[in-house]
Amino acid sequence: QVQLLESGGGLVQAGGSLRLSCIMSGGTFSTYVMAWFRQAPGKERECVVGISRTGYTTKSLVSVKGRFTASRDNAKNTMTLQMNSLKPEDTGVYYCAAGLQDWGTRINEYNYWGQGTQVTVSS
Repeated sequence: QVQLLESGGGLVQAGGSLRLSCIMSGGTFSTYVMAWFRQAPGKERECVVGISRTGYTTKSLVSVKGRFTASRDNAKNTMTLQMNSLKPEDTGVYYCAAGLQDWGTRINEYNYWGQGTQVTVSS
């Protein structure tokens, strides 16, 4: 069974950086569309960035463009999210997700989810 594990979350001050990592086991990583989602307190889960099977195509929230960079390494079964210039509104639980469909930004397009990693940005 496919399993996803996120790591790298933590507490940082506004303007700081974090790098999140996601590793897949039990599946062929390269066959999955991947994405990072986040859920802020009191808000619905939203897609931060989706990334195609090859990593060539990405789609991200306007609010994170220029600050967040997603990448994947199919040889290592890993996906990363480099987050720079963090803002308090970036606070939330970040989830790694894998999907069998064409890549997208909707939660029902993804089949497997990690447990989440907390990112807290203080002002």
